[in-house]
Amino acid sequence: MLFQKNQKKISSILNTIYKSNLDKKDIDYVKNQIIQIIKKFNKKNSKKKLNISEQTSLVISYGDNVYTNNTNSIKVFQNFFKKNLSKYFSAVHFLPFYPSSSDSGFAVKDHYKIEKKIGSWSDIKKISKFNHVMADIVINHSSARGLWFKNFLKKKRPGKDYFLTVNSKFDVSKVVRPRDHKLLKKIDIFKRSDYLWRTFSADQIDLNFKNPTVLLRFIKIMIHLVNNGVRIFRLDAIAYLWKKNGTNCINLKQTHQIVKLLRVITNLLKIQTVIITETNLPEKENLSYFGKNDEANWIYNFSLPPLLIHAFLFENSSYLTKWSKGLPNAKLGNSYLNFIASHDGIGMRPTEGILNKKSLNSFLKRLKKNGSKFSYRKVQNKSKKVYEANITVFDALKKSDFDPDEKFSLQRYIAAHAIMISFEGIPAVYFNSLFGKSNDEAKYVITGNNRDVNRYKWSYKNITKKLSDKTSKQSIFHQSLGKLLAIKKKQKAFHPNAKRSNINLGSKIFCFRRVSLDKKQIIISITNCSSVYQYPRLDKKYNKWKNIINSQINFTDDKALELKPFETIWLSNI
Repeated sequence: MLFQKNQKKISSILNTIYKSNLDKKDIDYVKNQIIQIIKKFNKKNSKKKLNISEQTSLVISYGDNVYTNNTNSIKVFQNFFKKNLSKYFSAVHFLPFYPSSSDSGFAVKDHYKIEKKIGSWSDIKKISKFNHVMADIVINHSSARGLWFKNFLKKKRPGKDYFLTVNSKFDVSKVVRPRDHKLLKKIDIFKRSDYLWRTFSADQIDLNFKNPTVLLRFIKIMIHLVNNGVRIFRLDAIAYLWKKNGTNCINLKQTHQIVKLLRVITNLLKIQTVIITETNLPEKENLSYFGKNDEANWIYNFSLPPLLIHAFLFENSSYLTKWSKGLPNAKLGNSYLNFIASHDGIGMRPTEGILNKKSLNSFLKRLKKNGSKFSYRKVQNKSKKVYEANITVFDALKKSDFDPDEKFSLQRYIAAHAIMISFEGIPAVYFNSLFGKSNDEAKYVITGNNRDVNRYKWSYKNITKKLSDKTSKQSIFHQSLGKLLAIKKKQKAFHPNAKRSNINLGSKIFCFRRVSLDKKQIIISITNCSSVYQYPRLDKKYNKWKNIINSQINFTDDKALELKPFETIWLSNI
């Protein structure tokens, strides 16, 4: 009965997506293909749940973030993870490990293969036995040097009609762009002149989801990933998926319907999985991918990184607090994925409508002084706007106008992560952030790619040596973040869906309350966002609560709480 109900749901969604360009017979064919894919999968598999709780934390890593010269890098990573990270993380997000022609893996040539130097599907399966594995489905585009595009040019399968072409009459004047290169590329094929659509680069050609064969292909890719141990799917650049003449070609109804369809399909699989949408967009647009609890399971908390960094650089939590107050609690089963650093940069679009123009300009100037490069996007009047700041979080927080001598660089860094780890949702820490990595200027000089400043790769021997020296910068950062993650795992009030509410203690402090699902544990997270001591006054009932980060709590003679510069305390009632 339930399966029949979901079949009707699949039909309804497909009809919404394709009613303008497919007849009923073709839509029914696509529906039957999807049902067969689900049935075939379920026949071969038994039920498996995916347990998400306060113990869920995620490390983001390239497959070759740590390497040796003679072993496939995922095996090297697994060895390093087991020794140094497994105490803190239950999930690993491997950034694209497929054969790729550019963009550090995001110009995928073949979703069914793994780059040889990185490893094999058996390596992924092995890691998945002990940890949840998250992988990218690079769904918006594919490599200009991959098999699909080569076949597209020859009208061969797979690849025939896979890529989006438009004619000269297609109105692109309102298109929202994440880049500033030329969008369309004129090509003369199939005895006519058409234009290829390239949202992200000349090497990344957008796929044509108006062709349902492309949709079926990506459903099969999802199944292939589940069969190889992947339980969490990151839908890369999903917002740009559907294009319509005369529109902004972002967040269109059909795009949301496709996410909804993928959610229905994953709900029907015996092996439970999670869909996360990657939408580096203003807050309202980003939140829309939860749908009515029927689209993404998780969404990236894109506004958190820039607002956190801004609060610490300007020693003012006002914007962060105002944003947090307006951020809705996610529904049970949905979750925010919290992060500060990623393989890209600090997105600026999520600050739209939050930071005013003056504050944003001051922010960008400060980041530039700290060593940031900037990536730009085109806007409708053909001018450019900063899309993201390309800088490591360590360098972003290294110094400020209040602290030009970097006296509190470590404290700022740890405090920012303490907020991220304790905030509502699931914390995700980028591999290089675990060791306080600075900008990789040498790589940038070689490639000229802004994003490469934050994509450093470690030799296994080098990082192991650094961690064995307890006085090294890398070891201090690793121990400090590890301690917070280890504490977090034991607190029911840090369950991803534990209720969050703000407490106003002034512009120098960021404070919020978390309440466990069973309402037995309450934790108050209090962070001094400034380089001077702060003395907030709390309700007397908190005076007997304990600080679970360390046992020390200092009160003044008149019972005000004493907070050191950039100190975080987690007050728990139990």
